[in-house]
Amino acid sequence: MQISHTTPRSLGFSRLLRSPWLRPLNDPTAWDQLLSAINPMWSTRDFPARVLRIIDETSDTKTFELQPVRRWPTHQAGQHVVVEVEVNGRRLQRSFSLSSPPNGGIVSITVKRQPGARVSGWMHTQVRVGDVLRLSAPAGDFGVAPGAAPLLMLSAGSGITPLMAILSELHAQRDPRAIVFIHACRRPADFIFGARLFELAKQWPNLDLRVHYSAQQGRFNALSLAAQIVDFHRYQTLVCGPRALTDDIDNLYQSVAAAQNLRSESYSGRVLPRSAASALSHPVRVTNTKQLFTASARISLLEAAEAAGLQPAHGCRIGICKTCQCTKRSGSVENLRTGEISSEPNELIQLCVSVARSPLELTL
Repeated sequence: MQISHTTPRSLGFSRLLRSPWLRPLNDPTAWDQLLSAINPMWSTRDFPARVLRIIDETSDTKTFELQPVRRWPTHQAGQHVVVEVEVNGRRLQRSFSLSSPPNGGIVSITVKRQPGARVSGWMHTQVRVGDVLRLSAPAGDFGVAPGAAPLLMLSAGSGITPLMAILSELHAQRDPRAIVFIHACRRPADFIFGARLFELAKQWPNLDLRVHYSAQQGRFNALSLAAQIVDFHRYQTLVCGPRALTDDIDNLYQSVAAAQNLRSESYSGRVLPRSAASALSHPVRVTNTKQLFTASARISLLEAAEAAGLQPAHGCRIGICKTCQCTKRSGSVENLRTGEISSEPNELIQLCVSVARSPLELTL
């Protein structure tokens, strides 16, 4: 084992390189912004992608077909990317599932416009064919496990996007297994990819497509699933939709000891049951910038930092993309997704799904 020693001289040189007097020469972000100003398809830290086509799926949902730069890594059906856009001079990031399977360098994201959401609203009104969006590398492990078990795919609302990519890939591969696809939406006009899926079901005998219109049939839940698919527990199941739905289906599978057959992904945050500790607030020190703010245990660290005027990097805001991941130097946090409380020093946490349970030191 080779041991290297850090000398005071090398430490001083390292501090000099990080000095604000050398900015923007020592700032990778500044260099990247300079490159993109010269050519929007140039970047050293992400993957610029040109908009080739915009498809109106429903009145509030659009698909953006994109051609990323050649070094774009091959993605897997079911993965997501973080999209960065500039809105009113501020760079914003949000996570979107890829709605297309790997198909030779062209990728698609399907964006439902959410009330009050800055990024989805901006994309719907401002993005045009020929514009350039900036993508992260694809990430995530939501997908089909190998095997011959029949497949059950369940989605609600915009949760259909990763399942569409997975289903398209299975069709292209002529996968022989039986597939039941159940999608829940409010009414026929809200059925994202509806025409495409109805046509696919006509051509593909393996696909049993079912649509649940909640305006007429009520909200789809675990009881709805059990009524339609009595032997649901024998299926390999993928579910994507609001957190309330994914939690309900998860409880159903656990009740019959079939949780190992279920993989789920949600697009809304879980509300954490509040304990007595939730009424507290704790000081948070940002070690690398010397900033201080107070974090209420009732909101995530990301929300607390933003309320204090900080602008930490973030994407999905639900604990999937890891864009907001940072190092917790000391203190205790509770994970909103798992309920786990961790006090280990120098561990990576995600700001969007962590709440303070003690004074903290973070490196953002």
